[in-house]
Amino acid sequence: MEIQFHGAAQTVTGSQHLITVNGSRILLECGLFQGRRRESYERNRNLPFDAAMVDAMVLSHAHIDHSGNIPNLVRSGFRGPIYCTFATRDLCSAMLRDSAYIQEQDAAYVNKKRARKGEPPIEPIYTYEDAVNSLAQFVSVGYGRSIPIAPGVTCTFLDAGHILGSALVLLEIKENEKQTRLLFTGDLGRRHLPILRDPTVPPQADVLITESTYGDRLHPSPPQAEARLRDLVTAVCSQGGKVVIPAFAVGRTQEIVYSLHRLSRQHSIPDVPIFVDSPLAVDVTEVFRLHPECYDKELHRFMAQDRHPDPFGFDRLTYVRRTEDSKALNDLKGPAVIISASGMCEAGRVQHHLKNTIWSPRNAVLIVGWQAPNTLGRRLVERHERVRIFGEEYPLRARVEVINGYSAHADRDEIMGWVRPILPDLRQVFVVHGDPGPATALAETLRQAGARRVDVPTRGAKFEL
Repeated sequence: MEIQFHGAAQTVTGSQHLITVNGSRILLECGLFQGRRRESYERNRNLPFDAAMVDAMVLSHAHIDHSGNIPNLVRSGFRGPIYCTFATRDLCSAMLRDSAYIQEQDAAYVNKKRARKGEPPIEPIYTYEDAVNSLAQFVSVGYGRSIPIAPGVTCTFLDAGHILGSALVLLEIKENEKQTRLLFTGDLGRRHLPILRDPTVPPQADVLITESTYGDRLHPSPPQAEARLRDLVTAVCSQGGKVVIPAFAVGRTQEIVYSLHRLSRQHSIPDVPIFVDSPLAVDVTEVFRLHPECYDKELHRFMAQDRHPDPFGFDRLTYVRRTEDSKALNDLKGPAVIISASGMCEAGRVQHHLKNTIWSPRNAVLIVGWQAPNTLGRRLVERHERVRIFGEEYPLRARVEVINGYSAHADRDEIMGWVRPILPDLRQVFVVHGDPGPATALAETLRQAGARRVDVPTRGAKFEL
């Protein structure tokens, strides 16, 4: 058996791991790489392997850095099944079409500039039609149900507790009469987060591929995060300012909405309008409503007690889909909370809201997710004096706050607490989906805890097992 790491190797984005066993090729995930625009376009457009030679794909969850290049994979010749959970398939239906729309819009914007320079046009990484076509190859599987996906290979999904439908992937592999159990975390969630169940206790495994996004640090607790959200909204809105929250449409938006719902019901924040301005977030929230089987007991209790049994809807909350309604928010007078995508501020309506708010110290930007290098979100976190939005520079005078307690990724201690029960049996650990610092730190922590062999693969690295 051979594993080659084509993405999310010493970086967080673009997850792609290719397993070759018994003459079959199984691709773990096909995510979009996010970074500098030119590099991202080249890496995403040109797959590092022959898509037509891949026999099956396994997807841990719907986040774009794990699923976002599937339409290009299919467009490039992949004809096999894409295995995932039911909720992941439903989320991908919305997210891949939205991603395709962004690819087409970005290409159109770039081509206007290229035309003025007399340069030839570029094509989008994939089109809306490509995204729709790819959905026909999805095969949904319930948690805990084993399914054969290749000769000698059985796949089982277990709850990862990261986002709706997220899964740990257990591959049971029989090769030359030898049995190997390979466990892939995808993105590992945290215990005691609102909405979703805790990650499943890991099953016995011989080989582990683990994420390491926060492998060198610890998160505040969810109650601490909610307290900071309460204090920020209260302080800014009491002074007549606006709080803009760039949030990923899947998971983070619903968590923030649920927190604001609870704070509102407790009368802990001012009575101000709250907007979710993202068509994708509106669609994704509908998918959340379709899958109560993924909720934890706390959320079911909340729904039973609340006079409005929808945890993602309450009196002062408005979901914004139409473009004209989104534009109207720019002229909104008085305090408000605006939650909008994208989470790294690289595209979408949040850029318009940032352009109209960051110039005033009365307003605030609340960052609630990891920000990739060279993104607008990272520049806001780093407090650049001026930031570029839509090709123009704007002064950054607004307050910028970062709350990592809403992260859906396990931190160092949470990863170690999860893996410790199976650590003595592991023959090999691969640390992926982390920048070099966090990935290397987690690898060293694993070694100190007794892991026999730990590798932090570089992009393109190949390992024989």
